[in-house]
Amino acid sequence: MQIRILPHWHLRKFLMTRPSYYQMYFEEFLASPSLVLTATSRKRLALLVKGVMDYAGAAFGLLIMVPVGLLLALFIFAVSPGPVFYKQVRCGVHGRRFTLYKFRTMVPNAEKLLPNLAHLNEASGPVFKMKDDPRILPFIGKFMRRTGLDEMPQLLNVLRGEMSLVGPRPPTPAEVACYSLQERRRLSMKPGLTCIWQVTPGRNRITFQEWMAMDLAYIDHWSLWLDIRILALTTRAVLFGYGQ
Repeated sequence: MQIRILPHWHLRKFLMTRPSYYQMYFEEFLASPSLVLTATSRKRLALLVKGVMDYAGAAFGLLIMVPVGLLLALFIFAVSPGPVFYKQVRCGVHGRRFTLYKFRTMVPNAEKLLPNLAHLNEASGPVFKMKDDPRILPFIGKFMRRTGLDEMPQLLNVLRGEMSLVGPRPPTPAEVACYSLQERRRLSMKPGLTCIWQVTPGRNRITFQEWMAMDLAYIDHWSLWLDIRILALTTRAVLFGYGQ
């Protein structure tokens, strides 16, 4: 006699992905077979190397980028007096909240102006994207966004262990509240300073669903080589400023 147990469809869809970042296996528990889902990857050595790369890369990056950061800070203050840095609460691995840092690319009251622009949103899903956002600072704001230099302060988040050099972009709590069960898998990995979406030309034209699919594919097929490739593409995107 055979007995088959069909799990809930969400779990069946999860099982079909066979992710490499974490493990799924059967083991006996209290004399009964059980399916184990664990966030501990079998690639423990590779993850250790990834962690070393994060801390070493962030420390080295901050060291060589200090002169550039000071120059950007002067430009920001000259164009729009106010805070040089922009701080926002984001969700990290397993939904843990932390404060993310960026160079300010918008006017100081950008958040208060957002409701007046909501009807002009060009993105799908729980994110706001607008090609010619009037809140962006002239010249310096667009330059930093095009090159990704506004993300430099997040190297501090990497040193604090809240982010990785490569990983899914950290979402806001409001975005996470709109995630489907499948999309919440995006929180199973430490968020990154850069990702596949970040280095894709014309990334702002990518739909929210496509963006989520990119991040989930990255998690499911993660490897050190993939991280190195994304870092190389990020360098190219910064130098040529094609990531908008």
